[in-house]
Order: sequence, then structure tokens, then C-alpha cells
Amino acid sequence: MRTQRMAVSVLAVLATLTLAACGTDPGTGAGSGDSGDGSGTVRTGPPVTGVHWTVSSLTVDGKKTAAPAGAHVEIGSDGKATGSLGCNRFTAEAAVDGDKVTVGPGTTTEMACDEDVQAFEKAMGRAFSGELRAAVAGRGDAKTLTLTTGAGDSIALTSEPPAPLAGTAWKVTGLVSGSVAASLPAGTENKAHLTFGKDGSVEGNLGCNSFHGKATVSGSTLTFGPLASTRKMCPGPEMDLERALQGVLEGRTTYEIEHRSLSIEAESGKGLHASAPAAKG
Repeated sequence: MRTQRMAVSVLAVLATLTLAACGTDPGTGAGSGDSGDGSGTVRTGPPVTGVHWTVSSLTVDGKKTAAPAGAHVEIGSDGKATGSLGCNRFTAEAAVDGDKVTVGPGTTTEMACDEDVQAFEKAMGRAFSGELRAAVAGRGDAKTLTLTTGAGDSIALTSEPPAPLAGTAWKVTGLVSGSVAASLPAGTENKAHLTFGKDGSVEGNLGCNSFHGKATVSGSTLTFGPLASTRKMCPGPEMDLERALQGVLEGRTTYEIEHRSLSIEAESGKGLHASAPAAKG
């Protein structure tokens, strides 16, 4: 989607997550190595790199807020963190010392988002400032990461495997028009969804009516054939959503999957965001 990048320090804090585990030596067990204090123990951080972390919630001043769909952080061993807060994307740097993470400067896109999402992004930026303590629990695809500030605020994240285009029940979570992202019409949040088949088919619900048709994949292009749908009438918001989606799912479009988030954009600039359901543990 079209966005303009700008330097932002608070959201860059997200990078914090990234280096939280650069010091981990996978080939060294507890109690071996050199910590620098003469004890013969390597000071390692929690294993947070190389994992796609989905942001679950943010707790500030005792108030817990669920994260927007698609919010995530990917932590690289190169000292950089990238991800999305549900609307805007970010890149940032951070320094790690054991389980202590100190955030550096970074950049974020500047896309107009739904008011609730913007509020979450600002709160997340404030929580990701200064030093954070990282704690990982679980193993495999069922790990959780908790980042805690000195004031006791915390960010909860979970690890999940990537979702394929075909066979995933993608739930529509937002609409896009050019550089402006918007939430779904009130009351339609869990109505629209689509599933692509390996045979080139697509089916789902547009918010009111169910549909099926063809969707040909070629590289990053999705070409939709005419969609056949039921013809019932629904309340205004549901019909508004249906008309918006019909304007996206026609003809040649481009798509992008970022782990468990799907974006589709028509040549008109109209688009949608969708997310995969939580992976089963």
C-alpha cells in the first residue's frame, strides 16, 4: 500500500524486542562460557530472535488493551526489529544486554488509521521507551514473550507459524483506500471472510451474502473472475461492506502475505486487510 516514511522515536522503540536475544548462544548450555565476571557463565538473553511475534495485548497503568489484528514484531539477529502495529509499519534498532533491552531510533510509515488503532500505536510507543525486560515462556510454536517496562507496564506477544494463502480462512479486518486505512463498518467486524482453494477457487462471505468464484495466482498477482453470490438483503452497514469488497475482489489485484496477515489491493487503489485465525496449539 502507499505510505510515506518518517522518523519516529517512540514507535521505533518496538525495535527493542529485536535484540532481546542476540546474546543467546544456542550451542551453549546453562553454566558454561564466560560472563565477564569470572564466574565462567555466559550472560545470555531470552531466545526472542528468529521468531514472528504477534502482539496480543498492551497493559498500561493496569489497563489491558487488545492489540489490533495484524500487529506483530519480527526480531532479527542483525540488530533490527521490523513489524506492524496493525496499521503502520516500523523499523528500529536496539541494544541488548542479557534480558535488558534499550531502544534506539527508528522509522515508521505514516498512514491514516482508525482512531482506536492510532491510540494503541501511541500507547505502544510510550511503553516501548527506555529499558525493557524480556521474558520468554514455552517452546516451539507455543512460546510467549513478555516485555516489561521499569514502571511495570507490559507488552504480551505470542509466537505463531506462518499461514499459507490457500486453505486459510482469512477474516477481513479492515479496508484501504489509497494511503488511508479504515476499520470495518460498525457491527460487521466478524462478517466477511474468504478462503482460497489450491484448485484456483475462492469462496466466503462479503459481509452479507456468501460467494464463490475463481482466483488465479501468478507471483504477487491475484486475478478474480466474476463472483457468484446469494442475493439476500441485509442492514445498511453490512451492504456497505459488501459493496466495498466487491470493488476489491474483481479483476487483477496484487496481494501480499506477512506471516498471518493478508493484504489485497485492486488497480483502483481500493484494498482490504485480512488476518488468519490463531494457530491451534
